Amino acid sequence: MPETKAVANIGVVGLAVMGSNLARNLASREGNTVAVYNRTYARTSTLIEEHPEAGFVASETIQDFVASLEKPRAALIMVQAGAGTDAVIDELAALFEPGDIIIDGGNSLFTDTIRREKALRDKGLNFVGTGISGGEEGALNGPSIMPGGSVEAYEKLGPIFASIAAIAEGEPCVTHVGTDGAGHFVKMIHNGIEYADMQLIAEAYDLIRHGTGATPAEIADIFTEWNKGELESYLIEITAEVLRQVDASTGKPLVDVILDQAGSKGTGVWTVQNSLDLGIPVSGIAEAVFARALSSKPAQRAAASDLPGPSTPWTVSHKPQFIEDVRRALYASKMIAYSQGFDAIVAGAEKYNWDIKKGNIAKIWRGGCIIRAQFLNRITDAYEENPGLVALLTAPYFKAAIEGAQDSWRTVVAHAAQSGIPTPAFSSSLAYYDGIRAARLPAALIQGQRDFFGAHTYQRVDKPGTFHTLWSADRTEIETEGSSH
Repeated sequence: MPETKAVANIGVVGLAVMGSNLARNLASREGNTVAVYNRTYARTSTLIEEHPEAGFVASETIQDFVASLEKPRAALIMVQAGAGTDAVIDELAALFEPGDIIIDGGNSLFTDTIRREKALRDKGLNFVGTGISGGEEGALNGPSIMPGGSVEAYEKLGPIFASIAAIAEGEPCVTHVGTDGAGHFVKMIHNGIEYADMQLIAEAYDLIRHGTGATPAEIADIFTEWNKGELESYLIEITAEVLRQVDASTGKPLVDVILDQAGSKGTGVWTVQNSLDLGIPVSGIAEAVFARALSSKPAQRAAASDLPGPSTPWTVSHKPQFIEDVRRALYASKMIAYSQGFDAIVAGAEKYNWDIKKGNIAKIWRGGCIIRAQFLNRITDAYEENPGLVALLTAPYFKAAIEGAQDSWRTVVAHAAQSGIPTPAFSSSLAYYDGIRAARLPAALIQGQRDFFGAHTYQRVDKPGTFHTLWSADRTEIETEGSSH
């Protein structure tokens, strides 16, 4: 091959579907020249043969790839998260110079990103953990992009990312999220909300099908109608398409042919685990994760299939009203999922010292990503009106929206419980709502129990300090002020 010259302003390492589509997206935008490299050159060769219009600068070796990049060099890694990412980082870091930028566009755990950013910063290199949402289509036509890293790195990458990002209401769906692992943290929460959203939609479908006897095609029409209003979103739109699909080999609705076991790639689990560490209840997201886990336990489900259920069959007397109740319950529960997700973002920003603009996050989720939805504008408005908003649900729009939906929400959850239809996300979302608005919770009893068996102490409502009771056999209390255990 001829001597490699530095002509590309951005490079992509890893040319599977997502990497190839991002490379094509980058190359299609004016001002970008894209270098490409894959460990197996055959994949690189296929890409440049199939897309000669892209003008890719292809390299067979990592050394030639690095040589083809203009300084400060910028290389986007699109390989499997974990050891594969570390291996590519090490290869690039050995050849890069101070000021160069390594970008991880995979679904890496944000704590790995924090570790990698620190290690590379010590070498004078910039590391940018970047969440990219939108799947294969988004990668090619315009994703939502959530980069972390240094301000210095974003000065170069900002215009490049803006050139390929989705556009929502005239604005590119990209913002500098924060330092080190902030981008991957926010992408993790995005994916957790996605889990909840999908579970809620599935529960709405299940309720309508059991309650009204509607066919999947008829429910598709319902979802299409819902997509014209406040529930307008990508997930509602594609749900209608999935429900309308007919299996070619059997003639049955495809949804009835697909095995009812949902897979998971881990980001939903990470959201729940890290929210637990942060002390943030993300019950809707957690129940969505658990629902997938339950669906994937066929032996247990088979063994439990003859357990008793409700003694009376479920009947819906007024189907149109029930469908409207489900719609309202879905919207209310969806608001809970987003509110819990943003609570986790706030807590993560506090713990890791990230200056995350919550309204900007809602803005960049309006286009390109899987959870893009009309009401994200309402979230942006809420945080712009009150940047210190303690809970999203207390913003005027959301308070009024839930007030208008809560009767339907309660009706649907009660119907489901009485009828034996599992609605873990609907039910837990309503329980969270009632918990957060309660004037007093039974946690007082729990704290008393903790003090009884573990001397964990408690505080009182009528005077300051920390207290412990010496619980005697006749339940006589002796209060002693002391420190927490």
